[in-house]
Amino acid sequence: MNHEAPAWRLPRSRAPGGRHQPAAPPSPDLFRQPAMEYLGTVIRPPSEADSILVQAVYGCPHNACSFCGAYRDKPFGMKSEAALLADLDEIAAGDRHRRRIFLCDGDALALPFDRLLRLLAAIREKLPWITRVGSYASGASLGRRSDAALAELRRAGLAKVYLGLESGDDATLAAMGKATDVAGIVAGGRRARQAGMTVSVSVLLGLAGIDRSAVHARLTGEAITAMAPDQAAALSLMLIPGTPLDVLAGQGRFVLPDAALLLRELHTLLTHTDFRGLFFANHASNYLPLRLRLPRDKAAGLARIEAALAGDIPLRPEAARRL
Repeated sequence: MNHEAPAWRLPRSRAPGGRHQPAAPPSPDLFRQPAMEYLGTVIRPPSEADSILVQAVYGCPHNACSFCGAYRDKPFGMKSEAALLADLDEIAAGDRHRRRIFLCDGDALALPFDRLLRLLAAIREKLPWITRVGSYASGASLGRRSDAALAELRRAGLAKVYLGLESGDDATLAAMGKATDVAGIVAGGRRARQAGMTVSVSVLLGLAGIDRSAVHARLTGEAITAMAPDQAAALSLMLIPGTPLDVLAGQGRFVLPDAALLLRELHTLLTHTDFRGLFFANHASNYLPLRLRLPRDKAAGLARIEAALAGDIPLRPEAARRL
């Protein structure tokens, strides 16, 4: 999973009335949703809830992580430039209130460099009120770009990237089929920040199972520290039916950590995380919501986790957890 976990999905090829039809947008009376064409499931980060979603690519260029079921419904592909320009025209005709665009699907930086530049230029030309363009990215797609190319993308308007680290433990990444090792992902995040982009990195509690739980948590905190992103988000692994990891769990070859072990992972991870920025563990998959500004709130966050482990703070009920 090269990205922050989804806040909603659109499992249809077309969205009558717009992308936010499955879950009503926060301000439904402010704008008409652009009626654009979408292929398969469409996912965006929770923090892009108010953004206009433009499906620049279909699926994920890797699409082989054993825990991820996000893009199993479609092969990777690129939306035609003519279709993208038509989408931008549709937005220009009906949605002048929102100021942000998020490029879907799994890794818009997989677009050829010149093609991505043309898309960003078209956004500036057709939608001059847009103040930020964001995208999922991967260690592989960032690694293929030179420092100069990343800086040019930032000047063209690509302001924020969401990067899935998942684990700081190379053994865990290899077991889960990730395309890039820890060093490559960390380097990609650092280079994106040096280019002037805001970097949000996500990690998955529980991804190493019970056997490497402590190692996974410690090394993941150290990897976040080495990357020094603007934001880091810890989510908890939830098995998705039909994924290879779900099959392994059904065979008894992978054991999902329970709530207490996930909390201990979160404590260890936070203990070993030192950067200046926002740390989130408030995703709906987590048992204990946290929203911290580091380093200021680190001690308070650790204390809250300890209180939850002691039974002094109620946890999110299992039935209320979701991706």
